[in-house]
Amino acid sequence: MSSATGSRIVVTGATGNVGTSVVRLLSEDSSVASVTGLARRLPEWSPPKTKWAAVDLASERADLAGHFAGADAVVHLAWAFQPTHDPATTWRTNVLGSIRVFEAVAAAGVPALVHASSVGAYSPGPKNHAVDESWPTHGWPDAAYCREKAYLERALDTFERDHPGIRVVRMRPAFLFKRESASEQRRIFGGKFLPGPLARPELLPFLPDVPGLRVQALHTDDAANAYRLAARAEDARGPFNLAAEPPVDAELLGEMFGVRPVRLPRTAARSAIAAAWGLHLLPASPHLFDAVLRLPLMDCTRARAELGWRPEHESTEVLEEFLRGFREGAGAATEPLRGRKVG
Repeated sequence: MSSATGSRIVVTGATGNVGTSVVRLLSEDSSVASVTGLARRLPEWSPPKTKWAAVDLASERADLAGHFAGADAVVHLAWAFQPTHDPATTWRTNVLGSIRVFEAVAAAGVPALVHASSVGAYSPGPKNHAVDESWPTHGWPDAAYCREKAYLERALDTFERDHPGIRVVRMRPAFLFKRESASEQRRIFGGKFLPGPLARPELLPFLPDVPGLRVQALHTDDAANAYRLAARAEDARGPFNLAAEPPVDAELLGEMFGVRPVRLPRTAARSAIAAAWGLHLLPASPHLFDAVLRLPLMDCTRARAELGWRPEHESTEVLEEFLRGFREGAGAATEPLRGRKVG
């Protein structure tokens, strides 16, 4: 790392939910000399020490090695969630684009790669206790998101074997939320016409309690801090689970919002989602719903011990902040995070 003058860090997917938080924290870090943000569309936002470049990872003509030259670390966050009806398109962007990033890191001689994996890379696991980073990462094969994240775990296995001198970190965060991401995540998972004001607990007659629907959440800024720590730490390598406490289920949400949970069979919930997805009324696929019901809970001891990482927000705070942003049409000055209030 360029300790005399500070480090230079490149961030792909720098204008999205995680990218904006990572860029902001890096720009505020006195040990970081400069940040280069790569995104398909240049933002209006201009934080300190940051420059931007328009790059499409899906393009074979993108000069990634040129952008990476002289960097001390590359933080790879770029990811496309849509279109869920065309998995070949997301595969080209997410998998083939990521492999181009890995190859460019090696070609440019970058000493560290911090890659955004996910809880979605994990094979089905327990909901009553947490697993560490040794849990298998074969994903849920029917869901494109999980399939792609798991495939890249195998690609990184080969990359680490072939490039032992490059420090590779794999972040596996839980579901990430912040106020400014509310409009983007509404468009990605709920559809661009879903009214934000409907996200009010008092409008729900009951809360659907689907067996297996117990997950972990994390504030995006807390995840971004882990990325910052990993990019700067010369000895950090390997996978790190990232999640806040407590786990989120219908019982917790019912207590938070004063709504009564009512048990709903998996088949009924999935059938409703599948019908809406099949009619192109809902962007989130039933395959991803299947995966969520099977994701394990994650133990984050390693990130705490080796990175000195601690989440500052509990999962209940994260959800309350996000829902406020959802109702208000919150966003930020980047194309992916643009705000829009519907309804």
